[in-house]
Amino acid sequence: MSTLEPPPIEARGLRKNFRGRTCVDDVRFTVGPGRVAGLLGPNGAGKTTTIRMILGLAAPDSGDALIFGRRYHDLADPARTVGAVLDAGSLHPARTGRTHLRIAAARARVADSEVESVLDEVGMTDDADRRAREYSLGMRQRIALAAALLAKPAVLVLDEPANGLDPGGMHWLRQRLRTFAEAGGTVLLSSHLIADVQDIADDVVLIARGRVAAASSLQDALASSGGNLEDFYLHVTERAEVRA
Repeated sequence: MSTLEPPPIEARGLRKNFRGRTCVDDVRFTVGPGRVAGLLGPNGAGKTTTIRMILGLAAPDSGDALIFGRRYHDLADPARTVGAVLDAGSLHPARTGRTHLRIAAARARVADSEVESVLDEVGMTDDADRRAREYSLGMRQRIALAAALLAKPAVLVLDEPANGLDPGGMHWLRQRLRTFAEAGGTVLLSSHLIADVQDIADDVVLIARGRVAAASSLQDALASSGGNLEDFYLHVTERAEVRA
């Protein structure tokens, strides 16, 4: 990427208040092409709110959330630029996985043939005609990720994508995201589980109390903590608590 080209994801001084409480405070980070970035922090740290601002689902009180230099709503074709997983539990319980994806494909102006392709990609072909009420959380996560992949986006934004996945599912997710990044794609995923981020990410953005407490490559974070991301996490979050 040329230094003149905007990064795939950039947060510039994001701030958001809810009912008089600051949930996100001057959040700044970038995610480059071919990188998987883990947005790591405790529950309630501001991760989901930050992701919602990036996806245009919440308006920042100040600052900008940009995708290739544009706000989400200003993208020429958002569905073909960004694929998102926010809440795997939101699948309609009476719809089958295949029906859910066909509706998503119609909204994104994607051919029905892509539905079968992504079902195979996420390992859900055999269960595609079961209703969502019969799915485990891990199966719902796979259908949600299939929907995010439908339009072959350049960027994936995933909120807690490992929830409900068994060890086999985690291995599959790591491999899928790594393949996506190696092909030039960009991934931002949130998690409150340190092992999820350490096993998948190239870069780490650690949020505590709504602020970025640390942002670095995973390699640098591990080097500064004797190879233990949990030690890095605890040190940085404890320091953020002291400063609060």
